[in-house]
Amino acid sequence: MSTPPSPPPGPGHSWPPPSPQPGWGPPPGYGQPHPQQALNGFALASLLVGLLCLPPLGVVFAVVALVQIARQRQRGKALAIVGLVVSVLMTGVMVLTVDRVAAAVRDRMDAMGEFADVEGDLRDLDDLRAGDCFNVPAGDLLADRPLTYKVDCAQPHHGEVTASKLLDLDSAPESAEADRASEDQCWRAQDAYAMDTWALPGYAEMFYFAPSRQSWRQGDRRLVCVIGTTEEERRGSLRQDAGSLKPEQAAFLRVANEVEFVLGRPPVGDLDDTLAEHQAWARSVYAALGEEAKVLEADKTRPGLEKTVQAQLKEVQEARTAWQKTSQAKTAADFDRQWERALGAMSVETEKALRGAYGLSTEVPEWLAESPQGPGGGSGRGPSAEAV
Repeated sequence: MSTPPSPPPGPGHSWPPPSPQPGWGPPPGYGQPHPQQALNGFALASLLVGLLCLPPLGVVFAVVALVQIARQRQRGKALAIVGLVVSVLMTGVMVLTVDRVAAAVRDRMDAMGEFADVEGDLRDLDDLRAGDCFNVPAGDLLADRPLTYKVDCAQPHHGEVTASKLLDLDSAPESAEADRASEDQCWRAQDAYAMDTWALPGYAEMFYFAPSRQSWRQGDRRLVCVIGTTEEERRGSLRQDAGSLKPEQAAFLRVANEVEFVLGRPPVGDLDDTLAEHQAWARSVYAALGEEAKVLEADKTRPGLEKTVQAQLKEVQEARTAWQKTSQAKTAADFDRQWERALGAMSVETEKALRGAYGLSTEVPEWLAESPQGPGGGSGRGPSAEAV
């Protein structure tokens, strides 16, 4: 066992030696790890607030967090930066969304405020049914889902519903195929609603309101067909269906309207590329004329109709022969030639006389008087107006 050394001799010495006096040196803990630093609460709050609820407040929280982290040497700088970026981006998205919503609301409120004096009872367009007449603000039937005000048809009105039906589309809404299908349905609905097409005023136009892609996804399936009369003040209904006509009038108009419809719906596209489709169309014209011939055969001995029916029947038969040859054309050039001959086989004057004999309107409509006679034209009605 060892023993401590003896104290040195001499006065003033004791054991153990005194501790050394403190001097300059590194502070306590220098070179040692800091204790665990606290996470800045504003850094976390900036990310959560900016992402979930109020982005502008998230920007404020992020800035406060960065200042506090720098002063208090806290953790969370990266989190605060992420929160700042997210909050700024979400603020931009929020501003854009709010601006669009506000613009839509302003437009709607402006429309309601400016046209609050539109005559009629405000109704949803889809609640209108065939025979209903209505007004729209400023007479604008091409507006996106216009406000509709139902009125009695005896009062001035902008539109009259010819059909309101559910659609069953084979193609996507707003596609060319879907638009054509909707337009075809509304032309047929108008022909059944106002059968004497020559009696319609020149300012009357066909409009249709079909579902958009977005409304279709939301379950909208309704097609609304309308006769628009916005160009002039219109009073009274344009309805003239089979129930309001004599049987022989309705029978003739039914087949005559089908001929008008088919003639006015040739295939879309260059003839060289769609020759087969045009041949099928020519066959459909041939078939429609055959139905008209049957009605005329039944009426050719009816008193007062003998002469005019015979004249029309002769032209119909000639036209059928021409359309049959058109459907058999082997080339586009040959189809062109036969098409012109087929269109020229029937005259407007002969049909005018026949309609007069039936007691129908004899005023030749503009769409027929001005229609081009030849390929690309046809004697069908002009294009309708669409409102989606």
